Amino acid sequence: MHKRDFMAGGAAAAMLASLRSAEAATPAPANPSLPAEFLPREVRIKASFAPGEIHVDPNNFALYWTMEGRKAIRYTIGIGRPGLYESGEFYVGRKAEWPSWTPTPDMIRRNPGAYARHANGMPGGPNNPLGARALYLYTPARGDTYLRIHGTNAPRTIAHRVSNGCARLVNEHIVQLYEMVPTGTRVVLYNLATG
Repeated sequence: MHKRDFMAGGAAAAMLASLRSAEAATPAPANPSLPAEFLPREVRIKASFAPGEIHVDPNNFALYWTMEGRKAIRYTIGIGRPGLYESGEFYVGRKAEWPSWTPTPDMIRRNPGAYARHANGMPGGPNNPLGARALYLYTPARGDTYLRIHGTNAPRTIAHRVSNGCARLVNEHIVQLYEMVPTGTRVVLYNLATG
């Protein structure tokens, strides 16, 4: 399905509203690095959501991994800075543990002081911006979009618009999500509200 077809007629907004309105939270265990409201939790969702998909609601910093039985795990995420968030329909084309990272040419142009020194790449590890795991988002037309769902070792960036377009979870949450998500998984990044 083409991005415009999916977004047409308010279908995406209605779908997201139904996802949020159906939430019935199950508490998660404590985590000292994040406020309790940022911890993953199981929620009840509408039957219209197929299991085994990722849905990102940028307006509420929420990522949903949908499951059987009208359930989903809701993660709190960080998203792209103003002007860098991209909505649409994607699929997971690749997965990597402790991925290497290379800034895009656009990132280097926007902030050479921060990114030019990594133009040839940065090996994976605890200081790498992609964190412990990465899901690489592709489309049939473009292939690799350079958008990622990835980890971060900076919990303070969760529930903020801080990235160069990617969605980020704390490392322990991306590790959990990574284990559940197979290559080929459908990913929907919904529109960001304006104004």
